[in-house]
Amino acid sequence: MSFLSGVIMKAAYIEKNGPASTIKIVQLPVPELKTDEILVKVKAVSVNFVDTFVRAGSFKTKQAFPFVIGRDAVGTVSAIGKDTSDFQIGDLVWTNSMGYDGRMGTSSEFVAVPAKRLFRAPEVDPVKLVASVHSSATAAIVLSDVLQVKSDQQILIEGGAGHVGTKFIELAKSLGLEVTTTSNPNDFEKLQQLGTDKTFDYHKSIQGSYDYIVDTSGKVNLQDNLDHLNLYGKIALITAPKDNQFNFRVRQMYTKSQSINGFVISHATLSQIQSAGKILNDNFEAGRLLTDEIIKMPLDQAAKAHQLLENQQTKGKRIVLTME
Repeated sequence: MSFLSGVIMKAAYIEKNGPASTIKIVQLPVPELKTDEILVKVKAVSVNFVDTFVRAGSFKTKQAFPFVIGRDAVGTVSAIGKDTSDFQIGDLVWTNSMGYDGRMGTSSEFVAVPAKRLFRAPEVDPVKLVASVHSSATAAIVLSDVLQVKSDQQILIEGGAGHVGTKFIELAKSLGLEVTTTSNPNDFEKLQQLGTDKTFDYHKSIQGSYDYIVDTSGKVNLQDNLDHLNLYGKIALITAPKDNQFNFRVRQMYTKSQSINGFVISHATLSQIQSAGKILNDNFEAGRLLTDEIIKMPLDQAAKAHQLLENQQTKGKRIVLTME
């Protein structure tokens, strides 16, 4: 990333991988715009677990230092590369695929985003939008591309009350699936309001049979899930158990033509990101995917935000850093 000479901005960045204390808030030059990029004046950025992994170096990805942290942002178009024509100055836009794979992050007053990774934002609360996009895009890609779900079939979403679980519920219902969830009983009413057809206590054994199962928790025995999966059924894993081990009966799985699919959004293709962007905007416009409880913090508190997330002190809320 090259920078504009003499034009500076506030940014949260690191000079090397390490703990949250390595995050600095100082002035950096505004990035120089490439012909296929859009310069975005950032309003807010979300803080996700993967941001802490990239910062710490536990998620290995291409980085250039000083490295601006963060991947998701919402803001307004400030300048336009000469080879782009899909945006206008002042457009409210969002992105969710910066800050890794060689791309500079979003936790700064300005960020240069490839036009292909940028989406116009519908007329919704921009803070709620940016809090949603990481989990929502994960759910959108898993449902539409990894599982390739079909309407009128049955899906079990394990850990339905989590950030990504709630997004799976709303998107699965919008696609015409019958949705069953597992969660703490205290969350049953919330999940029913989101569209869940059946709710089960996650402490108890799995009930029913399903065409698709999504494990968002990593706490369910894989064989138990396979036992409740229909012929040709598919399982999606977006996390893993703490011991990184699963045992299952292979013959049963392959003779029923079942499949086990892993997914992490950091390896999503550009076409998957773009398809998810359209799905998300359609749902945002319909008033879906915007139910997260949010902790707003100024950019200056980026290190504290990472610490809160790593210490599991957010109480189920999403952290959003604002430029105000």
